[in-house]
Amino acid sequence: MSRTHIDHREICAFAEARINLPREKANEYRAQAARLREKLEGYVSDHPDFSLKKMLISGSLAKGTALRSLNDIDVACYISGAEAPHEIKALLDYLAEKLRKAFPNFSPEQVKPQTYSVTVSFRGSGLDVDIVPILYDNDPQWYGNLVSQDDGHLLKTSIPLHLSFTKKRKTAHPNDFAQVVRLAKAWAKQMKAEREGFRFKSFMIELIFSHLSDLGHSFSDYPEALQSFFTFIAKSGLREKIIFEDCYKASTVGSFTEPMQIIDPVNAANNVSCLYTKAQIDMIVEAALDAGDAIDAALLAPTKGETVYYWQKIFGSSFQG
Repeated sequence: MSRTHIDHREICAFAEARINLPREKANEYRAQAARLREKLEGYVSDHPDFSLKKMLISGSLAKGTALRSLNDIDVACYISGAEAPHEIKALLDYLAEKLRKAFPNFSPEQVKPQTYSVTVSFRGSGLDVDIVPILYDNDPQWYGNLVSQDDGHLLKTSIPLHLSFTKKRKTAHPNDFAQVVRLAKAWAKQMKAEREGFRFKSFMIELIFSHLSDLGHSFSDYPEALQSFFTFIAKSGLREKIIFEDCYKASTVGSFTEPMQIIDPVNAANNVSCLYTKAQIDMIVEAALDAGDAIDAALLAPTKGETVYYWQKIFGSSFQG
């Protein structure tokens, strides 16, 4: 059988060589973001009335699910104060102005407002830090109103609670949760390159694996873990409502009209998949069906060449077994 050609060990080696952000790069990026945070904290301690209260690394780097292709970091910036504007463009201009005061050594072109964030560029590494404002009113669990990267509306969230949510699943699968998420994200990236109009947000991939974790799935065998992910998508058609009870009771989740419903684990009123159309959902399901068939074929293929061929349908030509 083909597990003699490609098995968990080979998938793991491929991930280390081609998918995962190298540890030294991740540490370098975290250190750069930490320096920004430390400078801000020092400035805030000297200016207690300053409206920028806290910066937290968020996104894939903070969760340990970043891909090798990462070239920017997401950082949440908590803003407190009645004078902070609530209109998006004005808020971003306000944030950029405050950041320039907090970091006077940065030139103006290194701190640039974007559509929904402010980008701080490091000249040495070429790394961009995308700073997303969160309007904050001293909530003890760090809830605030985030500027959504999807469409710019203000969205209730808590970055520490999100990180705690992911940490709980990583603790349940200490060697495997982050890795299977990265593998699935690499598959989605490959599908985006191959299939026009394909989209599948990384956060949704993380939440599906979190759901599978809560259902008791094991991720210790990567071919089987990926197959469980694709099988869930295929069988559910992504029409099954996914709810987590880490921060609220399922009974508090309201009804939604969107075809796909993956509910934010820290905000019962937010459907993170609300912008996906039926056509986009069907495209994800079709790609998952194809991927599941490819894994089945790979596990039955009699030669290594055929096995590699089927795994390349999932990860592209860079996969060589």
